[in-house]
Amino acid sequence: MDYQERFTDRDLEKIVDEGLIYMCACPAQVADAIRKLRGLYRYQYHCINDPDNQSEVHQTIAQSAIHAHAHLQDCLDQILTLEKWDRTTLTMPANLRVRQAKAMLSE
Repeated sequence: MDYQERFTDRDLEKIVDEGLIYMCACPAQVADAIRKLRGLYRYQYHCINDPDNQSEVHQTIAQSAIHAHAHLQDCLDQILTLEKWDRTTLTMPANLRVRQAKAMLSE
């Protein structure tokens, strides 16, 4: 399996920001987990190329990160579809924003 980024780092940041603004953490948590996996993969990629490191260890970690990354990207894609996010602007749908506002007012 090859490493592929279907969401840009900016896309993930936008999803996290939307979650923070509207207090809807679930999509943001998935986006943040993807960002962390990217960091893990990039770190392992550099370790693999260091001749002083045991390459097989870092290849194992990198491959696991690639699989987890792909799985979470599928998950985020499905979440955005199910919740009907605007895929162009990555804006949370109004019905979710209203629901969060009501929850805040009732507290």
